[in-house]
Amino acid sequence: MKLPWLTPVLEQSGPFLSVHLDTTRTDPHAAGELEARWAQMRARLHADGAPDAVLAAIEETVLSPSPLGGRHGRSIFATDEGILVDRVLPAPPLQESAHRGEFPQLLPLLQLTPFAVSQLLVVVDRAGADLHLRAPENPSIAHGPNGLGEDATVEGGHDVLHKANLGGGSQHGWRANNSQARVEDSWERNADAVAAAVEKTLREHRVDMVMLSGDVRAMGLLRDALGKETRDRLIEISSGSRGAPLDKGPFREELTRATGEFIAARQQELATRFQESQARDGASVGGASEVSQALERGQVEELVFASGHEPAGIEELLRGALATDAAVSALEEGADGIPEGVGALLRWRDGTTPSNSIGSMSGDSRRE
Repeated sequence: MKLPWLTPVLEQSGPFLSVHLDTTRTDPHAAGELEARWAQMRARLHADGAPDAVLAAIEETVLSPSPLGGRHGRSIFATDEGILVDRVLPAPPLQESAHRGEFPQLLPLLQLTPFAVSQLLVVVDRAGADLHLRAPENPSIAHGPNGLGEDATVEGGHDVLHKANLGGGSQHGWRANNSQARVEDSWERNADAVAAAVEKTLREHRVDMVMLSGDVRAMGLLRDALGKETRDRLIEISSGSRGAPLDKGPFREELTRATGEFIAARQQELATRFQESQARDGASVGGASEVSQALERGQVEELVFASGHEPAGIEELLRGALATDAAVSALEEGADGIPEGVGALLRWRDGTTPSNSIGSMSGDSRRE
C-alpha cells in the first residue's frame, strides 16, 4: 500500500508527537472513556516536553464528536509547531499509544493497512441508483461525506417503469405487448445511465471493492450494462434497497461479512505472493538485516511485515520504505513464512543482493 499522505511527516524534523487511539463512540459510556484515556496520554506527552498549544489542538481533534459510525480510530502526527497529519483509521489501533521523540512512531498506524479498503457500494432500483463511496479514512459507508457530490445519485430519466395490467382478451394483446416493451426499454436505459456513472467513478477513484445491491431485476440489467472488467469485480450484497438505512440490521451484517471476506482474501494473496517470491531467484528478501540492506540500495518495491512479530528495528525500516517510495503492507498476526517478521518484494536485484533463499540467510532455524 502506497502512503503518499505521510510525506509531510517525513519531510519535517523532530521532535514528533505521535498519537494513536481508539475513537469509537458506539455506546453512551464511550465518550467519557475516551476523555479519560486521552487525559492520561496528554499528561505523559506534557511530561515529555510537548507544548500545551499543540496538545490542546490534538485534544480538540480527538474529542470532537465524529460523524462516522462503527469502530474506528485516529492517528495524529505533529511537531511542536502544530499538527502535520490527522487521519481517521478504518479500525481502532491494535494498541493505543502516545509518543514524543526524534522520529514519528509509525507502526501503530501501519499495522492497520489490511483494513484500508476503499469500497463503492451501488444500490439500484429500476429508476436509477445511489452510489456510496467509502475511503479508508472514512470508515463508515453510511455516515460522513460521500465524496461523490452530484454523482452520488443517478436517476435514469426514463420513467415508464411499471407494466400495465390490461386484463385478458386478444383485443388488448398489442397494447399490452407495446407497454411491456416500453417498460423493459426504460429499465435498460436507466441501467445504462447507472453503468456509465459507476464506470466514471471507478476511473476517478481508486476503489478496491465494488459491491452491488438492490432490486434483483435492476441488478441483472446493470450487470449486463457494465464492462467485463467491472462485472468480474462485482460482489453482490443482499437485503439492500434505495433509501433504506445502510448501517443497521441484516444489510449492515452483509456489508461487514463481505468486507471481512475481501480483507481475508487479500491478506492470503499477499502472503502467498511473498512465499512464492521466496522460491524465485532474487524476487524477495526476508529478515531485518537483508531488508535494511535492500532499502539502503533502493531495491524495495513493497515492505511486508507480520503484525505482532516485528523485529526491534521495525520503525527504522518503515521510515526507510516510505522515504524510498516503497509500498508498506502488514499481514495480520499469525501469518507464517515472513523471516523475523519482515520481508521485502524487490524492484530489481544484482550480484550483491542478499540471498533469496530463507534457509541460506541465517543459521537461525526460526527464519525457516
